[in-house]
Amino acid sequence: MTMDRRITPFSGRVGHVSLKGRIADVPLVEGDAARVSAALAPLLKAPAGPVDRTLLYGDAVTVIDRRDGHAFVIAAKDGYCGWLAETALAAPEAATHRVSLPATHAYAAPKAQAEVRQPLYLNSRVRLLSDDGKWAGTTAGFIPAGHLAPLDQPASDPVTVARMFLHAPYLWAGNAVAGLDCSGLVQLSLHACGIACPGDSDLQQAVGTEIPAGAPLQSGDLVFWKGHVALLTGPDTIIHSTGFTMSVIEESLSGAITRIERENGLPVAALRRP
Repeated sequence: MTMDRRITPFSGRVGHVSLKGRIADVPLVEGDAARVSAALAPLLKAPAGPVDRTLLYGDAVTVIDRRDGHAFVIAAKDGYCGWLAETALAAPEAATHRVSLPATHAYAAPKAQAEVRQPLYLNSRVRLLSDDGKWAGTTAGFIPAGHLAPLDQPASDPVTVARMFLHAPYLWAGNAVAGLDCSGLVQLSLHACGIACPGDSDLQQAVGTEIPAGAPLQSGDLVFWKGHVALLTGPDTIIHSTGFTMSVIEESLSGAITRIERENGLPVAALRRP
C-alpha cells in the first residue's frame, strides 16, 4: 500500500497505533504528547533534512520516535508528520488563547520596555494566566491583551485574515508573516477562522466542496493550479503568496490565470469552497 509520508505517522522504524492493520512488522506506539516551544519550528523530511512545513509556538504534537537530536511528530492541527529538533519541544499544556495578529512579542514583564522573550505569530497558542485589560500574562510571557483571542472565538472571514499578510515575503514551507508560501497563507487564514485545512496545496484540494465548472465564484473560494493555491477576494481578484513577486499580493484572477498558463503551462486545476 502506498501511503503519503506527510500524513502517515511512520518514522521509518516506528509507527503510530493508528496504523494498526495498515502496516506490518513494525512497532506501533501511542506516542507522547508535547507542544512546540519555539516561535517557529521547521518540520523536516528527515533529521537535519529539508523542510516540509513550519509549526508554530504552542502547536500540539505527538512524539512517536527520537533520533539524532530530533523527534518524529504528528501535528495535531492537520496531521502533518515530520521531524523537529528536540530543543523545539516542551511539555504539553492546555492552551486557552491564540495570537490574533500577524505577529506580536512575549515580554518578560508587563511593560513595553521589558526584555522580549520571543516573537509569536498568528495562530500561536498560549495559556492565559492573568489579564489586566492591557497585558495578558501567559506561559510564554506577557503579551499585549489586544493581540490575543480566546480559542473559542475564531475570526469570521479568511479573506480579512489573509489581507493582513499583504506584502509579507514568500518563503517555501513558511507558515508565518516572517515568510510564508501559498499553502501556508491559506492554512493560516482558514485555521484562524476555525476551518480545518491541511498544510500543502495538493492536500488542500480536499477542503470543503468542489465548485462546478461555470458556477459563480465568491469571496473565500480557493483556486488551485498544480502546486499552487490562491484565495478569491472578489469577483476577479485573488490573494496569494507567490514566487512571481516573492511576496503576498492581491491581483486579478484572470490576469493570474493568463500569466500562469503562459509561463508554466498550467491551467486552473480545481475550485473549492471551504
